[in-house]
Amino acid sequence: MRDEMMIIAVASGKGGTGKTTVAVNLALSLSNVQLMDCDVEEPNSHIFINPVIEEMKPAYTLVPTVNYERCDYCGKCAAACEYNALVVVPQKEVMVFPELCHGCGLCSMVCPQDAIREEPREIGVIKTGKSSDGNIDLVYGVLNIGEIMATPLIDQVKEELNPEKPVIIDVPPGTACPVIAAVQGSDYCMLVTEPTPFGLYDLRLAVEVLRVLKIPFGVVINKAGIGDRKVYEYCEKEGIQILLEIPYDKQIARCYSEGVPFVKAMPEWRERFAGIIGII
Repeated sequence: MRDEMMIIAVASGKGGTGKTTVAVNLALSLSNVQLMDCDVEEPNSHIFINPVIEEMKPAYTLVPTVNYERCDYCGKCAAACEYNALVVVPQKEVMVFPELCHGCGLCSMVCPQDAIREEPREIGVIKTGKSSDGNIDLVYGVLNIGEIMATPLIDQVKEELNPEKPVIIDVPPGTACPVIAAVQGSDYCMLVTEPTPFGLYDLRLAVEVLRVLKIPFGVVINKAGIGDRKVYEYCEKEGIQILLEIPYDKQIARCYSEGVPFVKAMPEWRERFAGIIGII
């Protein structure tokens, strides 16, 4: 490990590949780490860690409100908004769509009448706690039902990052904006895939994203033994390091179904996960 306080993101191009499995088992195989679950739409790291929750606090984003005593319906706020969160009905109303607002504040900046101010709107909650043995500090966000933007909550979860500890970030699946928000600032990214045509397709997308972001990465192949060899051939062709193979194994699947990290039932895997740190 080139930096003792390294930030490692664990990502995947699609859901269901075993991203959380890898993040949790890696955290359990290291000492005194912080695990951040940024998959705020469906966080599940806590199910396997079973932490003692020490703090819960609401998370907010800012949305505009209009002072109609000042507003002259010029429309500059709506024209400036990239996300169509405001619509101006001339001489009648400024319609605000909070779910579309990204809280950037541009509308208030361009308003010539100073008629827009921003007010907080709750979008979710951030929970922090520790594993029972005190080895893992867990931070995760839970997005309110009906919210369509995860990025503001992910940003606030990452504000809890502890620079004094190695950090593992459980990234949302896919390659969209929430993934970008979660992986940015990481020193390294572990891409979890499976050796299937679907796994390869989504791995390619994730690799493209990380290359644009200039974040070093390697691959963990989960459910090794199913599918074909095309993921291996792709990694060899692209010069991508395969960090670890996790077999398609009945005991591992049983542990997962029972909410038990498999390094607890199969302690020989602790050394294998910890060994990844020495080669990245």
